[in-house]
Amino acid sequence: MNALKIFLMLIAALFLIYPVQSEDKPKLKVGIEAPDFTLEDPYGNQYTLSYYRDKNPVVIYFYPKAGTSGCTKQACGIRDNWKKFKDNDIKVFGISVDTIEEIDKFMYEHALNFPLLADTSKSIARQYGALRDDGLAKRVTFIIDMKGIISKIIEVKDIDSHAEQVLAEVLKLKD
Repeated sequence: MNALKIFLMLIAALFLIYPVQSEDKPKLKVGIEAPDFTLEDPYGNQYTLSYYRDKNPVVIYFYPKAGTSGCTKQACGIRDNWKKFKDNDIKVFGISVDTIEEIDKFMYEHALNFPLLADTSKSIARQYGALRDDGLAKRVTFIIDMKGIISKIIEVKDIDSHAEQVLAEVLKLKD
């Protein structure tokens, strides 16, 4: 084997052992513009975040896995409080890296009345810093004001009160 091939093999092996830390991992924080995206729900509807600018506050919540107990509780909390979100003209989107089929089944089984979006490429979860090391989404919520600015980031710890907490935070934007 020639020296160049050996050198390239050694470099490749080093990248496998010591992966390069991505510098494109966002440092999202309150006060900056939320990264725009377009994602699809199980019914073929596409949602683009920037469409809601100057129209509605938006809640984006990332969840790990459709159908699991924590994600079901979280989604059903939004469902059960949906009238309050709707009456206040607040848009809510749940995002996971699940397939369209998994999300469709989840929405049907729990009669979810708001859009759940599929990020199968994991690019949006990655862009928002919401991708766990195991490839699932973190349980994190972003509240975005009508100008498209992140006004609150909630690392969700209490699933039972998530919907009420998020609603209270968004209503502060309307004061």
